[in-house]
Amino acid sequence: MEFGTARVAGRRLAVYNRHVLKTWTFIIKIFLIYLALSVGCFLMLRIILEYTSFKDNVQFLAYKQAYVHDPIWRAAFYMHVFSAIVALLAGFTQFSGDFLKNHKKLHRLFGKIYIWDILAVNVPAGMVLAICANGMLPGRIAFVLLDSLWFWFTYRALRSALNKDFTNHKNYMIRSYALTFSAVTLRTWRLILSTAFTIDPVYLYMIDAWMGFVPNLLVSEYIIRARKIQNVTY
Repeated sequence: MEFGTARVAGRRLAVYNRHVLKTWTFIIKIFLIYLALSVGCFLMLRIILEYTSFKDNVQFLAYKQAYVHDPIWRAAFYMHVFSAIVALLAGFTQFSGDFLKNHKKLHRLFGKIYIWDILAVNVPAGMVLAICANGMLPGRIAFVLLDSLWFWFTYRALRSALNKDFTNHKNYMIRSYALTFSAVTLRTWRLILSTAFTIDPVYLYMIDAWMGFVPNLLVSEYIIRARKIQNVTY
């Protein structure tokens, strides 16, 4: 009897330890994700504040002198720059289960702001910039593809929500936000590549254009599949 009681107690302890480990792993993972998002949004805000001077040689504009005096390109640039941070911050709120549970109206409001900011403002402005992007044809193809996928995933997220298909809604929002966050990863990869290697600026833009969003999409697909496996398992 004592041996059997000890075995039961041992199993219970093992189950408890697995539960604690799983809980802390989840907490650490969420903390790191939110830390990365917070730092990314903060750094983007710092960059955007520099553009409020509307000078023609600030940051990225110094490399776009061929287009900076074109009113269509210039309008698209400032629309994209000043509205992208809105999408980053609004999308930042959409993946918290507690926020959705306790603040459903705010969740919907921020979701609407995120979706229409992308569909009505960022995608049209981004396409103008994509057609004129650095990195020659490979760079332009990358940004046109990024903009097209951004529109499609965000649109599908909207349609899924309207159809009350909330599983697909969340999956498409993950994909959409992965592309929204390319505003941060694009600049991060550019810094890493330019620091680690001596690369001609043209080729740097070619590589950076693809590195800015393709790894994000791969991570988003991993997250979606991991969630699906977890839901089936439990």
